[in-house]
Parts: sequence; structure tokens; C-alpha cells
Amino acid sequence: MLTRLFDYWVYGGFLAGIMLLALMPLFAVDWNPTFTAIFLLLPIYMLHQYEEHDGDRFRLYVNRVIGRGAEVLTPAAVFVINIGAVWLLDVVVIWLAWRVDLGLGLIAVYLMLVNALVHIAGGVRTRSYNPGLVTAIVLFLPAGLYALWRIEASGTATAQDQLISLAVAVGIHVAIIAYALFRRAFLAKQPGAVALK
Repeated sequence: MLTRLFDYWVYGGFLAGIMLLALMPLFAVDWNPTFTAIFLLLPIYMLHQYEEHDGDRFRLYVNRVIGRGAEVLTPAAVFVINIGAVWLLDVVVIWLAWRVDLGLGLIAVYLMLVNALVHIAGGVRTRSYNPGLVTAIVLFLPAGLYALWRIEASGTATAQDQLISLAVAVGIHVAIIAYALFRRAFLAKQPGAVALK
């Protein structure tokens, strides 16, 4: 059962994202517009993940480019990263923005914007498409920048909110890259490992 979940989670997320967006006019009728902008980041991320992970594209891309042919990302790792570091994190951030401080919504904002910049930088560096690049440009940049503007305009974000949020977003992306590089080095040392190019 877990194997199937690891393989097909993205399709449930894509459909859930569409459903959340379709229900937004009902949910958000009495919401603060800044909170609404923060909440929207999660379903938008789910749509991005469909472009990124449909057909296992992103995992295969990372294994080819960063892993140099080694399986540095497994289906289980992709599941944990996306469900834990995106869905679960964004749910916690949404609750914190609602109950504690709208400024903490910057965690979800910077997570989205840093991810967009990683996709764009990768595309520029390789001069080629990478899985997720189109929605990073078309969805992430406008949604992330709009939410950032809303939070800034609300006056609720402190310098501490900014630093914590940016540190969390950058830290997650650095941890994923470090994990992939560690796995590559580990796998290269295994008996019978194919030499990495």
C-alpha cells in the first residue's frame, strides 16, 4: 500500500488543489485578504507538483543530473519531501498565520519563491527545461510575490518573521540538495557500484 502511495500521491494532490481552488469563494468570503493569499499558496503548490512529478519526472531528472545515474532520490524520499516539507509545513504555516501572526505566512511565501528561483536558475544554467519550470514561472512568481506584497502591506511581518521564513525556505532546499549529494557519495562507495560520470 505504501508503495502505491509513494508512486501516486501527486495525482491526489493535483485533484485536491483543484477542489480547494474551486471552493475558495465559499471558504474565503469572510477571510482577511492577506490570509487568503497565504492559504492559496498550498493549492497552487499542488498544481505545480503535478507538472513536476507526473510520470516520476522530477525524481528521474534529479537522479540523472545530480545523481549522475545513481538513485539519489527514491519514491519514498520524494513523498516525504513533498508531503512533509510542503503540504504539512504549509498547513502548519496556515494555522500559525490564522492564530498567531500573519507575518509567519512568509514561510510559505519564501518556500514558493525560493523553489521558483531554483527551477529558473536550473533552467538558465542548463539552458533546458526542468520538471516544474513552467508552473514555477507562471504560478509561483505571481502568487508568491502577491502574497509577499499583501503581507508587507499589512504591516504584520517583523524582521524576525522575515529571517525565520527565509531561513526555513532556504534550509529546506539546501537539505534536499545535501541529501541527494550525500546519497550519491554513499552509493558510489557501495560494492559493485557503477562509476558515476
